[in-house]
Amino acid sequence: MFIIGIDPHKGSHTAAVIDGDEQLVGEVAVRADRRQRDRLLCWAGSFVPRVWAIEGATGVGALLAQQLVSVGETVLDVPPALSARARVLDSGRKDKTDAHDARSAAIVALRHPNLRPVALDDHRQVLRMLARRHHQLVAGRTRAICRLHAVLCEMIEGGLARNLSAKRAAEEIRKLRPIDAVGIERKQIASEFLAEVRRHDRALVELHARIVAAVNAADTNVTGVFGVGPIVAAYLIGYSGDIHRFPTAGHYARYNATAPIEASSGPKVRHRLNPNGNRQLNHAIHVAALGQISHDTPGRAYYLAKQAAGKSRKEAMRCLKRQISDAIYRQLRADLTT
Repeated sequence: MFIIGIDPHKGSHTAAVIDGDEQLVGEVAVRADRRQRDRLLCWAGSFVPRVWAIEGATGVGALLAQQLVSVGETVLDVPPALSARARVLDSGRKDKTDAHDARSAAIVALRHPNLRPVALDDHRQVLRMLARRHHQLVAGRTRAICRLHAVLCEMIEGGLARNLSAKRAAEEIRKLRPIDAVGIERKQIASEFLAEVRRHDRALVELHARIVAAVNAADTNVTGVFGVGPIVAAYLIGYSGDIHRFPTAGHYARYNATAPIEASSGPKVRHRLNPNGNRQLNHAIHVAALGQISHDTPGRAYYLAKQAAGKSRKEAMRCLKRQISDAIYRQLRADLTT
């Protein structure tokens, strides 16, 4: 078995082949263009059987990974962190070059049997792209609102309320009657920020309709969890990916950071909040938790019971989010059997 490690870049890809004894048997660098797959396959024709190990196969190397999978090649996704560790621990070379990075990716694939195989993009990728776009639009609108607030604070005593809508901002801007050049320019800039907010609002409305259609096409059970609407479902399905890669609900909770991490020292055993994990998934679960505690649901009863048992509000929320994570995991698993 030959392992072909690839260090992908925007302009070129470097590949290195190792055998079962980690011995380097070949290297090549190809330009990243329309013929990149054909060049690599032609070069790798004599390495049979083979497995491709691409560093960051969901990032810079995503296109190349999909091209190889589409013609029946086996491709593994090598996390850059593992590749970096292999490079540092290499007793022969520790310098960072593209060829060395490619060889490190191959070594990781050889020694780590649990790397995720790359599959062809499916409907989950559609939901992931829509969720990412939704996150970008919300972030852009928030920036525009903050900038609008800052300008209006220089023109209106006391500023305006935090929950500022485009309609309310327009009403206040129309009331302004600046007489000097500074005030006139401030009003113009405020109007431009208002137009930016309105553009984001229109884009979010249009995107919401696309997300609803995509979630309906997914025919998912995850919307059966209280607090999970179309937007949250798009985040959950899109960022969870293939649920088979999580053997248990505990593995899934660790991935989405709803499971605490151990921080023990000496005889004292304790756990703390996990600041890592997939933050988009964690945010989606948090939104679902807020929906549950704001309504008369079993989730709210569980949340209040945890507080009655001595937990703080934040601790009770973390407990509820873990329960919701487990419920989402079950529903995503159920999607595979329906």
